[in-house]
Amino acid sequence: MLKDTIKSGDWKGEKHVPVIEYTREGDLVKVEVSVGKEVPHPNTPEHHIAWIELYFHPEGESFPIMVGRVAFTAHGDPLTEPRAVFYIKTNKKGKLYALSYCNIHGLWENEANLE
Repeated sequence: MLKDTIKSGDWKGEKHVPVIEYTREGDLVKVEVSVGKEVPHPNTPEHHIAWIELYFHPEGESFPIMVGRVAFTAHGDPLTEPRAVFYIKTNKKGKLYALSYCNIHGLWENEANLE
């Protein structure tokens, strides 16, 4: 099963785990997702983060909603940095989920409560 291949961990010690940070201004939520915040992840043609996805699962709803996906395609010079900013409009609480994909180490996930 796909879920059995998704890894997680503490982003402060594992360079592949996506970090989710957000600020709320009324119903506008700015969400930044990055990989390698504490321990930098190499971004070379041989070893890189290919993409990040963000999902929002509102409290009381059955399914998460895909907010967006950002693909990182430059792994030489220029070099893409695995950071993405998403804006969503909602007054709801729920969970934010982020997935990142390393071309060598596979899928990684993290979650954060949206208050």
